[in-house]
Amino acid sequence: MLELLIETDDEWNVAGRCNDNNGTLTHLFFSDNTNHQARAKAMCSKCSVSTQCLEAALTRRELWGIWGGELIENGRVVIGKRGRGRPRKQPQPVLEVNEVPIPPELIPA
Repeated sequence: MLELLIETDDEWNVAGRCNDNNGTLTHLFFSDNTNHQARAKAMCSKCSVSTQCLEAALTRRELWGIWGGELIENGRVVIGKRGRGRPRKQPQPVLEVNEVPIPPELIPA
């Protein structure tokens, strides 16, 4: 449990697009909602440190979440996660969302 409280010394994580030092985007990266997951993956697709993020998550065997643009469950990359409830008779296509740019007035200086 103590290991979870120790912050990482990796310098690359400061440059991550998801890192705003407030945790405001955490709900996107750790959600069961496929729309949230697609938005998180869209952010990662334009991130300069997504490769390092994914490698670090796999090394740490993260239990779940979006890391480096990939969905991780039980320490492994998975293609997609089935939602709760009964499986659909017809499989749904993978949801892809293009990232909407943040208006300049909302970006902290």
